[in-house]
Amino acid sequence: MARYTGPSTKIARKFGEAIFGGDKYFEKRNVPPGQHGLAAKRKKQKEYGNQLKEKQKVKYMYGVLERQFRNTYNKATRMAGQKGENLLLLLESRLDNVVYRLGIAPTRAAARQLVNHHHITLNGAVNSIASTQVKPGDVIAVRERSKSLEVIQNSVASVTKYSWLDFDVKALSGKFLNVPARTEIPENINEQLIVDLYSK
Repeated sequence: MARYTGPSTKIARKFGEAIFGGDKYFEKRNVPPGQHGLAAKRKKQKEYGNQLKEKQKVKYMYGVLERQFRNTYNKATRMAGQKGENLLLLLESRLDNVVYRLGIAPTRAAARQLVNHHHITLNGAVNSIASTQVKPGDVIAVRERSKSLEVIQNSVASVTKYSWLDFDVKALSGKFLNVPARTEIPENINEQLIVDLYSK
């Protein structure tokens, strides 16, 4: 299964945001990577460059590679409503992202690993496909034998609550109540730039 396995802090520095979650190394050195560092910021980015950068940022953020991202965008264009918003809502509804939002894993990459390694159940059955689209009413939980995992216990100790999710910390089980509204997604994303890029 393809996924990005390169240096995360370097990518976060490229975009100037901690897109992979908390990162102490990013906080220490929040400048673009490379020989010129801050001097690189002085270059004026062209329209296409801004659009491409935004697409790459969202791809890295949600842990999706190019073909899968493009397929998700194509699916978003066939849905009613705004293409950009539909794209984000599809990405937010991925099983690995929901596991991350519930607080079961500290990062999306960790959530994807938990799903791939059969630690997560969807509606009572083990699901190891990270890209599964979760629907309103679906129940996501940690398998009984996996509840004692240190990474899960450490993560649920500081859970952030979201209005579209209901999570029982003791049972390590959560419910996907509804697809979130665009205004509820906290990440700094300009989805219109992605739509403009793919519309060329």
